[in-house]
Amino acid sequence: MSVEIPENMEEVAMQLAQHQVRGEQVDEKTVIQNAVRDILQAFFDGALEGHYDDVKWDGDDLVVTDIMGDEVGRIQPQSSSFVDDFKNDADSLIERLENATAKIVGGR
Repeated sequence: MSVEIPENMEEVAMQLAQHQVRGEQVDEKTVIQNAVRDILQAFFDGALEGHYDDVKWDGDDLVVTDIMGDEVGRIQPQSSSFVDDFKNDADSLIERLENATAKIVGGR
């Protein structure tokens, strides 16, 4: 994973501080949402050996679309939101995203 993508709350705090130093207005929720999406995108890019699928938010779900724009997977949070999942247990969430990636990629 990239050092630019926070994988725990300590790294979220560091990224928030970096944004503040640059004068950028970003809140914790946005940093976490971007991190969760980017982590899943990185898993797909790695599994497919390139950027062929896109990960986007659809409400509280993460939707994976293929190169043709067709939905190939949808991942829902375990709790009320991925932000809460990340705050409660980022490692478990990351493992769940990795497993979901394998399932979606392997199902094609």
